[in-house]
Amino acid sequence: MTARPRSARRLARGLVRRVADVMAPPQALAFWADRLVPGMDAGRARVLERRRASADAVTLVLQPGRGWGGCRPGRHVSIGAEIEGRRVRRSYSPTAIRADGRIEITVKRVAGGKLSAFLCDDVAVGAWLDIGPAFGEMTLPAQRDAPLLFLAAGSGITPLMSMTRALAERGMPVRLTLLVWARRRDELCFVDELRGFARDMPGFDVRFMLTGDTATEDDEGIGRIDAALLAKHVPDIETRRVLACGPNDFVDVARRLAASQALAFDSEAFTPPRIADDIDTSGSVQVTLAASQRVLTLPRSSSLLEALEAAGLAPAHGCRMGICNTCACGKRSGSTRHLHTGALEHEPVTALRLCVTRAASDLVLDL
Repeated sequence: MTARPRSARRLARGLVRRVADVMAPPQALAFWADRLVPGMDAGRARVLERRRASADAVTLVLQPGRGWGGCRPGRHVSIGAEIEGRRVRRSYSPTAIRADGRIEITVKRVAGGKLSAFLCDDVAVGAWLDIGPAFGEMTLPAQRDAPLLFLAAGSGITPLMSMTRALAERGMPVRLTLLVWARRRDELCFVDELRGFARDMPGFDVRFMLTGDTATEDDEGIGRIDAALLAKHVPDIETRRVLACGPNDFVDVARRLAASQALAFDSEAFTPPRIADDIDTSGSVQVTLAASQRVLTLPRSSSLLEALEAAGLAPAHGCRMGICNTCACGKRSGSTRHLHTGALEHEPVTALRLCVTRAASDLVLDL
């Protein structure tokens, strides 16, 4: 049998997808469309259900297309939608990964965030969203011979909730303590479910830490993460494998307090790193985009991704925190500084990630 040319397959796939978009097909039509052009839905997921998760968050149940590669608890996926004529993508860590292939994402409204507002308020059951392959390295430890400590702040609960649920499905085979921070009680997600785990599983303990509310329940506490709080709630931290997720400042404090004490420490931050105070970020540079031959004047104070977006470009991107590699591109010349490490990079013909890199000199990029 002669293979169908790749261009013809791409054309057919695009045609079917456009028809599907216009018709907003029911599940049955999507099913047959996928069989007409196998794999056409690999990069899309259908919204099957939406429910309120907290005062400012919703949970969406998604059915990815048949060709999607799946996900492990703790990893992330890129979710996208067309909003006001532009494709907007952000990374979310599924909070549940079901045996039937469905996943759940819990989306917290972000001030000024177009995609989070769309997903919280406007996306309808039955709509299609873009979904990318899973990425990320913070998953459950392969060795389950030591108790775990999960530290979560804000949306950092999402990958840790997925891992907690995975352990609960196995009857909590390892002792786990979860400390989760929020400003107010009504911003906490999964409270009833976590309290149920704590009630039913002797190996699981949860504490809800509030920074802008008064503690009223036995499993609630107040205050930001510090040494005294950790010592109070986790006196055996030296025996624990610690996983922390939250804003960059929270993860930095967690790493400083726990990394030297714990058996092992792993973390992910979901906000871009701050530019160190001792790094000169004044002025601007000339950035040449080799593919389009455009020359832009960009500030040195922003990441290259933010600077290019402010200039009206829409570079491919995903997590915006240097994990997914979606925004990687080649650099032909010039010096850059890595925002996580502060390291300067002078080598020509190297690859960089736009979201965690800023220009230190004039640059030529393969864009």
